Amino acid sequence: MYIQRLMISRHLLLPCLVALTLTFSAQAAEPYTPQIGQEGKDVVWVPSPGGTVALMLDMAKVTSSDYVIDLGSGDGRNVIEAAKRGANALGVEYNPDLVELSKRRAAEAGVADRAAFVQGDMFEADISKATALILFLIPDNLRRLAPKFFNLRPGTRIASNTYEIGGGWEPDDTDRLKLCESWCTVHLYIVPAKVAGTWRMPQGELTLEQSYQNVAGTYQTSGLSVPVSGLLRGDEILFSINAVEYSGRVRGDTMEGVAKGRTTESWTARRER
Repeated sequence: MYIQRLMISRHLLLPCLVALTLTFSAQAAEPYTPQIGQEGKDVVWVPSPGGTVALMLDMAKVTSSDYVIDLGSGDGRNVIEAAKRGANALGVEYNPDLVELSKRRAAEAGVADRAAFVQGDMFEADISKATALILFLIPDNLRRLAPKFFNLRPGTRIASNTYEIGGGWEPDDTDRLKLCESWCTVHLYIVPAKVAGTWRMPQGELTLEQSYQNVAGTYQTSGLSVPVSGLLRGDEILFSINAVEYSGRVRGDTMEGVAKGRTTESWTARRER
């Protein structure tokens, strides 16, 4: 009787085990699907709308010559779209499930050779080789990253969905999608060259102070001091002295360009300190 009951129990148990195995296998086979608003390490996950991604890439003028980085890359859409334009691109994402999802989507889009994804902390990521950053981060994260952004190579473009970097760094350009309900605005920043200091020019001394892309200072010549104001756009500089417009390029501790007043002449400057 005991043996018979045991055999019956085994016959009942086997289908249950098979059913459980099939259930767990089905669950394991289901692809990871992120949920909008899900918690992350530093932010909740909200994807940029497709139109906004395109606008960010357009404003940053991303081409095949660029190396694009997205910090907090989520499902990888910014990186994948940059790769579709021929750029090499990298996404840094803390959630390993989102990293694997991004890799699968890049492969499905046929850009896995140009779109890479790594699991990591965006505040510790090496972004020094980026020529463009395509971002959707909250203001606090942008503020914390601002010093790293400012130290990037002059001319590096930063396109930010909705939020500004802040801290006195004003966007170089802002645009908004038409017929768009949310996450529609893009701010573009162009990392400026560093020009603060004292520069020797052929006819005098130029002293500049800098607040991101804005410059101001004085020009001293023959005992006279004249106020100077100007603007940087990457390594391009424009400033005025006594109604003479100076335009040129910054190359480390040297500047050169053209001065337009009553006449047009070339000019040079070298930083002394």
